[in-house]
Amino acid sequence: MELRIFTEPQQGADYDTLLTVAKAAEDLGYDAFFRSDHYLQMGSADGLPGPTDAWITLAGLARETERIRLGTLVTAATFRLPGPLAIQVAQVDQMSGGRVELGLGSGWFAEEHAAYGIPFPDNKFDRLEEQLAIITGLWSTKLGDTFDFTGEHYQLTDSPALPKPVQNPIPVLIGGQGTTRTPRLAAEYANEFNMPFSSVESSAQQFDRVRAAVEARGRQADEMVYSSALIACVGTTDAEIERRAEAIGRDVDDLKFNGLAGSPNQVVDKIGQYAEIGASRIYLQILDLADLDHLELIAAQVKSQL
Repeated sequence: MELRIFTEPQQGADYDTLLTVAKAAEDLGYDAFFRSDHYLQMGSADGLPGPTDAWITLAGLARETERIRLGTLVTAATFRLPGPLAIQVAQVDQMSGGRVELGLGSGWFAEEHAAYGIPFPDNKFDRLEEQLAIITGLWSTKLGDTFDFTGEHYQLTDSPALPKPVQNPIPVLIGGQGTTRTPRLAAEYANEFNMPFSSVESSAQQFDRVRAAVEARGRQADEMVYSSALIACVGTTDAEIERRAEAIGRDVDDLKFNGLAGSPNQVVDKIGQYAEIGASRIYLQILDLADLDHLELIAAQVKSQL
């Protein structure tokens, strides 16, 4: 079981904070540092000092880390045109020496689009499907060949399909709870399927749908990596757990039911339930980025038992 750190910088974090967390995650042996791709805070957070761009952040981290993998959970297809996004991700992959992964979703948060003048179109899922075809098509086009695409939303003509990433292919992550189109898109384009913030039972049902879609595509079901994203709140005492829950404005009982909260042994047991349904990666949503002791505790007393 791999443990990955997943951050939500739109809630309030600058680049230096993210760099500190990413370097700590690398030093502590975590597999990856991922971040959300949002431009507006959610809930009661003030969002200060303001949003940071996901791919600019990852470009910086690519040069300032050495081992840890880097990615988005997930980039919104509404934020960027597919051609420039393919260039950005390939360049960051080069800058990192081949450590990048692309999580891509349709986009959903209407308010952040309105706040920053980003169009929020209808048929977002159709656009996502075209973006996946274009991005993976550009990366897989042989050197010297060109790439063309004619879709309802995007058209490319005589693209040189450059630059090429270091990895061939860059891992693509798709996630979500859609019961039909989401599993089909994952089976066609993804290396990893992620279930965000869902119970063991719901995750098991969705993993089974994805496995069936992967096999219908002519692939082996175990070619896909299955993962879960869950909020983390771990402590060695009840007081420590309560303090960490209070710092992120959450209820302990709710966190224990819906996330990975409790003592290290309780969290190890809960992770084991996700492992039993086929998850081999857990993205730990860390909301208090100033609490590096939290990362150290999880590495020492949870990760060490997996």
